[in-house]
Amino acid sequence: MAKHRSSCATRFLWLVAIVTFLVIAGGIAYRILSPYLIRWVTIPTAEFVELPKQAGVTYRDTQLWFARPDIPNNPALWLPQGAEPGHGPRASVFFIHPTSFLEGSAWNAPLDDSESQWRAGIFVRSQASAFNGVGTIWAPKYRQATFGAFLTDQENARRALDLAYRDVLAAYEEFIRQAPRDRPIILAGHSQGSLHLMRLLQERIRGAPEANRIAAAYVVGWPISLTADLPFLPLPPCQRAGQAGCILSWMSFAEPADPAMIVETWDATEGPTGLPRDETAMLCVNPLTGNAGDAAPAEANRGTLIPNADLTDATFQPQAVPARCGERGFLLIGEAPPELGGYVLPGNNYHVYDYALFWANIRADAEARLATFLNRASER
Repeated sequence: MAKHRSSCATRFLWLVAIVTFLVIAGGIAYRILSPYLIRWVTIPTAEFVELPKQAGVTYRDTQLWFARPDIPNNPALWLPQGAEPGHGPRASVFFIHPTSFLEGSAWNAPLDDSESQWRAGIFVRSQASAFNGVGTIWAPKYRQATFGAFLTDQENARRALDLAYRDVLAAYEEFIRQAPRDRPIILAGHSQGSLHLMRLLQERIRGAPEANRIAAAYVVGWPISLTADLPFLPLPPCQRAGQAGCILSWMSFAEPADPAMIVETWDATEGPTGLPRDETAMLCVNPLTGNAGDAAPAEANRGTLIPNADLTDATFQPQAVPARCGERGFLLIGEAPPELGGYVLPGNNYHVYDYALFWANIRADAEARLATFLNRASER
């Protein structure tokens, strides 16, 4: 199953990894660098070596976290100008950041690598911050797989992903140990983070005592087949606004959308029990409405984050893009989204901006689902 999971991740994240590299590493237009050159530059040539953690340091220590309640001024506390603070922490949020390690020198990121840690901090700032209105955020550092690991079927890549997941699992165990047991849980991730979150849901949380404490799981930027994946997860899909105890997922495309390259690779994969994903629909929860499969105009968008050139800050723009769930479950954002930078996948794929496009609506969505969960708990 581990080998199959690596193959699935490889095929789906092939395009995602290319654009993520361009986004972070310098904004070079996709048309200039071929995928073959990127593979040559970024896939490590060395054998996999399990990078050691710092001696004596565990996830009980703040050193291994970007954010948790006892870390003041962490990036997850950021708010863009114009956004309103929340109503105080009522939940515990576990957030897994996407890939930020771009080197071809190693299969996994050392935890003392300053560049990848800086980039990961930016992701925590721009993505996990959407949840700081409802809860205290726990965002671990982990020995993430380099994005070159997603461009190959080598056994080394599978080992790199397994190592990254073991760190995420260890961080989650500490999160569960320390998070107040009388508070609900919200899970969230993006890209590589959502890959690990899917595995966490399948292997660790399914059947676990804390499963009934989960108010929502945001598996963003990762496809979930309605028939090959969803039945084997511990939570149902979110079908309506304010529903609690369910899973959200979406993948953003401007129009005219051409998801053919993703469809081609995704249809060749199988779910965790071997069921084919070929021609199956993907879960699409519209972040503007909180409903599965529907549409909403730009007027429903409470605020998009428009990043600056070096991604260190963002402006806040309401009513920037519409959203509707289209064919196969891809989320369509219209023909004229705002300029977010030149970092869009072929086919008008806005994967990099899955959170930024709907930041304020995600914030409101988490508030509504948590309110439902707490109301339901009070009635028991």
